[in-house]
Amino acid sequence: MTVADDAEPPAAGPASSAAPAVTVIGEAVVDLVQQPDGRYAAHPGGSPLNVAVGLARLGVPTVMLARFSTNRFGRRLRAHAETNGVDLRHAVDADEPATLGIATLTGTGVATYDFYVDGTADWQWRTDELAPAVTGRGIVHTGSLAAFLHPGADRLTDALRAAREQGAFVSVDPNIRPGLIGSPDAARVRVDELARIAHVLKASEEDVAWLYPGRSTEDVLRHWRDLGVTLAVVTLGAGGAAAASATSGFRQPAPVVAVADTIGAGDAFTAGLLAALSAAAPAWSDDDVRAALRYGVEVAAVTCTRAGADPPYRHELASRFPAES
Repeated sequence: MTVADDAEPPAAGPASSAAPAVTVIGEAVVDLVQQPDGRYAAHPGGSPLNVAVGLARLGVPTVMLARFSTNRFGRRLRAHAETNGVDLRHAVDADEPATLGIATLTGTGVATYDFYVDGTADWQWRTDELAPAVTGRGIVHTGSLAAFLHPGADRLTDALRAAREQGAFVSVDPNIRPGLIGSPDAARVRVDELARIAHVLKASEEDVAWLYPGRSTEDVLRHWRDLGVTLAVVTLGAGGAAAASATSGFRQPAPVVAVADTIGAGDAFTAGLLAALSAAAPAWSDDDVRAALRYGVEVAAVTCTRAGADPPYRHELASRFPAES
């Protein structure tokens, strides 16, 4: 087994030098990805950690609330976040083991996962550990397994609700893992509850098909808007992204790239989306939304050209997409 190193040093200094534009809450997972020779390479992952690193690489001051195991894998995850400029002042040192994800790639680079989550550090949140999220400043983002797995999920939902009441903008990505979160009916109840709290709700077309079988993307976007979401977004893989605000609908095609794998692509999209929206907050015009969707698909496209969850730095986006970035 090998452990992948970061591709380059961060583009900016630690996020602690500025007030956070985005606070990310959730899991940090070790992705074990099988290589062509049969060995496994360990990559830092987990949707919230990927989003936090993606934001920091794009130059956005980012704080992450995570429960990092003190074992070898946990130390590696913490070092990955710190090296990439993520502010970990509120992160928790946890005695429980780190969560593991086993990634299997299809011939087209699409990843499927098996997870080892029982008793791991990421789901043991206490209310006091989540208190720093309730600041009323910037964007608070969460999602994936942290929003579903107990005992932490309910405490996390309460923290999001309190953050919104204090004036923060709340962003959620369910990032559905069907084998771990129960039935679609139960998961749909949780997603709809989060939609009543979130300003931004983003999911993949696979998430939507599992949660709301038989309903079109446009119907689900309207459903989330009716629940109170300010901006509802569904990513469409190579097809780009669709979104709906209170007044408009949006379609954003994706750049055509040679895909190495899709690990972390959805998280990279979220990082790009939130990076653009954080600069335009607190009110987003239709032009702001279009620019954010475009930035999101560009960030995701570059990530797909590289192995593992390895989102681009801001200068890479500027050089690759100079007309838009």
